[in-house]
Amino acid sequence: MTDMSFLDWPFFDVGHRAFAARLDAWAAKTVPGLVDHHDVDGSCRRLVAALGEAGFLRAAIPAAEGGMHERLDVRTLCIARETLARHNGLADFAFAMQGLGTGSISLYGSEELRARYLPPVGRGEKIAAFALSEPAAGSDVAALATIAEPDGPDHVRISGDKTWISNGGIADHYVVFARTGEAPGARGLSAFVVDADTPGFSVRERIDTVAPHPLATLDFDAVRVPVSQRLGKPGEGFKVAMATLDIFRSTVGAAALGFARRALDDTLAHTTTRQLFGAPLSDLQMTQGTLADMIADVDAAALLVYRAAWTKDQGAARITREAALAKMVATENAQKVVDRAVQLHGGNGVRVGCKMEELYRDVRALRIYEGATEIQKIVIARQAIADHAARTQAAAAE
Repeated sequence: MTDMSFLDWPFFDVGHRAFAARLDAWAAKTVPGLVDHHDVDGSCRRLVAALGEAGFLRAAIPAAEGGMHERLDVRTLCIARETLARHNGLADFAFAMQGLGTGSISLYGSEELRARYLPPVGRGEKIAAFALSEPAAGSDVAALATIAEPDGPDHVRISGDKTWISNGGIADHYVVFARTGEAPGARGLSAFVVDADTPGFSVRERIDTVAPHPLATLDFDAVRVPVSQRLGKPGEGFKVAMATLDIFRSTVGAAALGFARRALDDTLAHTTTRQLFGAPLSDLQMTQGTLADMIADVDAAALLVYRAAWTKDQGAARITREAALAKMVATENAQKVVDRAVQLHGGNGVRVGCKMEELYRDVRALRIYEGATEIQKIVIARQAIADHAARTQAAAAE
């Protein structure tokens, strides 16, 4: 059984605890029957539909469009991802992309765009995607080469490539970031909602990874999109992307936390029942030391993840530093926890089809997507340097 005592921390209220219990019970009963790892597209479609029917995707959209909270509640999003990841990686993925793929619309969409795109996503009837990365522009968003050129007063034509796009090939719409040229670098980008059936849009190739999920490279061949599909003002694309990631980067840490908790749970069960030299494996001091390290890594990650989520939910305009710390520490710690779990499971830890082997593949990508660990270190350090400079300047002025 998973230790759920963390929900008693002051970060959470009664509603969060009730949501966690309801989702945990639903996932235990429902998710196994929906997932076929030989059919990831079908699995994700089934999971999205079931999550929507059960009402859990309402956590990914605001109340005005049928959502659960007046605005996106990051603690609820994190609880959802941690809980689902603990049960199954594809279940977490299906939930997460409904949030990430509509987060920009929730934050910056017009009333008409929110009304059109958000309710079907919340009901699990439509699938969303977030198209930012390109072949030569991943962590460096300012290097985006996809362009959106004016086509008359009311339209643009988007041309370029996007890659590593989750839900690529199964999404009904994509939030696409393109260069509109208002200024150099990051200040000259805009974001648009592009329907998957728009002429000129195509999926060039599907991408297979160690933990399979719908992932693709997309082509935009002079895709004609109304200006009314833009999110925010012209040139605000970087702002839209960063504000969206500010919310959802913490949830990546929560997913990692879910994988780590499952690895810890299963390892406790294994080591307390596996007999070695006439006694449980857990009686060995080396085993106890490893378990202690795993527990510490899980708790440290949880504190940072839910500190970031709580801070955002309290009304902080930006949580760039907090989210970067949560994402970095949680994903790195989860990798260590899962690796130790594999070791303590022995040969079964690397046997295809065993949960530890699945977790080992699931957790690895989290240290890369939505900003690799190395990028998070740059973000954290630069923020600390800037804060130090500001404090020094303020002290000197006194």
